[in-house]
Formats: sequence, structure tokens, C-alpha cells
Amino acid sequence: MRSLHVGIMSGTSLDGIDIAVAEFDEGNRLATLVDALCLPLPPQLKQELLALCQPGADEIRRAGSAGQQWARLAAQGVTALLDRCGIDPSSISSVGSHGQTIRHHPELGFSLQIGAPALLAELSGITVISDFRNRDIAAGGQGAPLVPAFHDWLLSDPEQARVLVNIGGFANLTLLRPGQPVTGFDSGPGNVLMDGWSQLHTGQPYDAGGKWARSGRPVASLLSTMLSDPYFARIGPKSTGREYFNQGWLERQLRSLETQPLAVDVQATLLELTARSIADAAAAQSAHSGEMYICGGGARNDFLMQRLGQLMPAATVHTTDILGVNPDWMEAMAFAWLAWRCEANKPGNLPAVTGASGYRILGAMYPG
Repeated sequence: MRSLHVGIMSGTSLDGIDIAVAEFDEGNRLATLVDALCLPLPPQLKQELLALCQPGADEIRRAGSAGQQWARLAAQGVTALLDRCGIDPSSISSVGSHGQTIRHHPELGFSLQIGAPALLAELSGITVISDFRNRDIAAGGQGAPLVPAFHDWLLSDPEQARVLVNIGGFANLTLLRPGQPVTGFDSGPGNVLMDGWSQLHTGQPYDAGGKWARSGRPVASLLSTMLSDPYFARIGPKSTGREYFNQGWLERQLRSLETQPLAVDVQATLLELTARSIADAAAAQSAHSGEMYICGGGARNDFLMQRLGQLMPAATVHTTDILGVNPDWMEAMAFAWLAWRCEANKPGNLPAVTGASGYRILGAMYPG
């Protein structure tokens, strides 16, 4: 009997809400993507979600309102996707909704995702499972990254070591080594700084294919200053977000320079920062050779993929397409998988990755 689940992921890139229908086979460790779609965030909602990542006036009311808007949009997307697939909502066992992260402070004991899961359950008529991070944080973990557990379940190989790199707003690595515990952590910014700089200076939400960055030249002094940030030297478990790496962080790096560089050269430097921090993190884990697979929006940045290959000549760098997993939908599928795990009363975290004191069942359930 088919067990279908929906995963909803809205990441730090704020480029849209990814929704995927997936089916999981525990015995054979298979995940089948039935169909998926991405709903662009309305500009006003996107701007509000971005603003809520920093302290501001009346933010509790604003966060509540934005969460309701997000849930209504997500519910519309779920309905549209199931209609397109010809799947009755009653056939969906549960929806795993990540919601939208507006604050991530594991050092303070919490991570806050908004997305009105009760409203989403009411509108969709399907059981919704959400709030996946805080149970891990309560057990002393970072609450992130969570996708490495799915990487391990689906893509580990009994003979070949693999590095999975998810490049969304931030980049995280999963190290899969036969006979060894899975490790993983956030290496630092993925697309977040590049996207913000592109929006500010070109009016485009992102630098398609890295073409603008390719036309510039990295500023060595700026790159060196950025890479000297203490975050990059920390060992995992570690996670980060817009609370740390944001426009203010970039402006502080720029102010340290004697001469302000051209905007295009800053973009080239930001792409190099993402590539170098990933390559350096892999090298620090002795994982700079062998197989590396990229997923997330960064997999579609041709210049970034090229630089990763150049920085790690001993590695084969591919997107997860070659493993049969569309890189655009990896995270949405992961949250469908986390919902499936929660329903089955099985843990969804990896303590070696998050730093939690043990395995925990993740998620809070809102019956449909």
C-alpha cells in the first residue's frame, strides 16, 4: 500500500515555497518523487519575512500575520499540486512543513519557524507535522542541519565515501563514510549574500548561472577578511543563518577596506567565499577528494559549480541528478521524510551532526 507524504520547504533564500509529493520504501530505502512545484513568494510577504529576521517594531503581531499568509499560500500550493497529480487529499498520510525560519538561536535554546501549521491543517484537511528543530535543540543540539539524516538514509553507499552539499541560502555538508558515523554542519553562506547583493545592485533576485559574478574579479583583501571570520574556523556541530551572515555583516567587511571595490567584483568575491568555505570545510574533514554531490539552488549556478571543481581537483563534483535525485527538490522531500519518520515514531535527527545528546523523534502534529 502506498504511503504518500507531502514536504514543504521555505528556505533562507526566500525564493519561494517548495512543495513535493513523495513516497518512501523503508525496506529498500527508496524515495520516489511523485511531483513537485515551487510557489514564488509575493513581494510584500517576502519583504516582511526578510524584515522579521532582524529585531523590529511590533514583530510579534507581524510574525503572526506573516505566518498566516504563508500557510494560506502553502495550502493553495498543496491543493494545486495534488489536483495536478490526480491525488485525493485523503491519500496523503501527512504534510511535513518546515515553515519559514525567522530566528535561529540554538545557543539560546530555540529556533523559530512561522507558518501557522494549525491553519495549514485546517485548510488542507491533511495532518500537518511541523516544528522539527526544537526537539533536537532541547536535547542540546543545534536543530540543524536536519537534511543529513535523509541523505544518510537515501544516499549512503556501503563502499564509497560521499559528500553531499546542499547550497540554499546557506550551505551545509553531509559526510557519508562507510563504517563511520555520519557528520555534517553548516559551512557558511550559500546563496544568501550573493542574492542580496544581486538584488541591491542589479534588481535581479539572484545572479542566474553566476554570469554576473563570472564577469568580475574577486577582491583578495575582501575575501581574506571574510574568511577570517571566526565562524569558518569552528568545528562542527555548528549551524548559522541570517542572524549572523547578513547585509550588515557584508557592510562591515567592506568598511574595513581602504578602497571600495566595484559591485561586480564584490559579487565575484561573494561567490568565491561560498566556494572556498565549502572546499575548505571539506578539506578540514579530509573529504576534498572522492565524490561530491551538490543539491539546492546552488546546483544551478554554473560558475559556482565550476569553481568547486577547480578548488577540489581530486574530487568529482556533480549535482545529485546523477544519483537520481532532482537537486531542486531534495529539501522538500527531506521534510516529507521527516514527517513520515515522526508518524512512525522513529528518530529524525543525527546526534553526531546536530550535537544532540541522543536520537529524538522530531515534529509536532496537527491532525487534519
